[in-house]
Amino acid sequence: MISGSKVHQKAIKKVSVLGCGWFGFAFAKALVARGYSVNGSTTTEIKLTTLVDAQIVPYLVNFTTAKIEADPSFFECDALFICIPPKRNSTELQDYPAKIKSIIAAAKGKTAQIVLISSTSVFADENQLVNEESTTCPDTDSGKVVVAAEEILSAGCPNSTIIRFAGLIGPDRNPGRFFAGKTGVPNGLAPVNLIHQTDAVGIAIRLLEKQAFGRIYHACSPTHSAKMDFYMEAAKASGLAIPEFIAEKKNWKIVESLNVPKYLDYDFEVGI
Repeated sequence: MISGSKVHQKAIKKVSVLGCGWFGFAFAKALVARGYSVNGSTTTEIKLTTLVDAQIVPYLVNFTTAKIEADPSFFECDALFICIPPKRNSTELQDYPAKIKSIIAAAKGKTAQIVLISSTSVFADENQLVNEESTTCPDTDSGKVVVAAEEILSAGCPNSTIIRFAGLIGPDRNPGRFFAGKTGVPNGLAPVNLIHQTDAVGIAIRLLEKQAFGRIYHACSPTHSAKMDFYMEAAKASGLAIPEFIAEKKNWKIVESLNVPKYLDYDFEVGI
């Protein structure tokens, strides 16, 4: 993927966020606060009011492997962010790549840029460092369908952008709760690969500001504490029962980003 020239770039004014869930809604609100015109989608009517209250133009969008049920104007924007992760432990998991394909078809000719929010689950824990130039090697069903979705996007939209998030933490995702009170937790010396919602949103916004489209970005904190150190401290900070880990290092990876510092010049706000 190669970004286009910065000459004669059109200003990004309208952004559509497909999927206003945990990340998408926080991202959409941050865009509104910065003066962007924002379309936001939900699959449930009850959330339309929530979007309106946040000054997000609301759209009810439902998609199947065959079609998108949505007002076509939702896709008329300067940049479309696809923020719908595959549904794990669901019969819908295998339908994810086909859904991405139908979304791309619906957006064709209506938006200048498509950004897929992906995941570092495209890499298995193979005891190595991985960056944007590494070959994907998923070992989970969700990782495999994410790789398939990325390939569909790259083939259909050569100048598209992919942001792979590491494990997301932040509001309503307190890491102190993940292992609180547990004992004998394996792999305590393995490095963590995490990103706070604040920085996940910040990286997506910086992408828009710099218009550094057409690449893959690894959005992961550059610090990789040992699993036991991070989660024991997180539990302690939250006043929860401190977990006990086995001091061993098995099945790990370190997610590194070459492109975030090189093209986005982003400084992380939340230490991990």
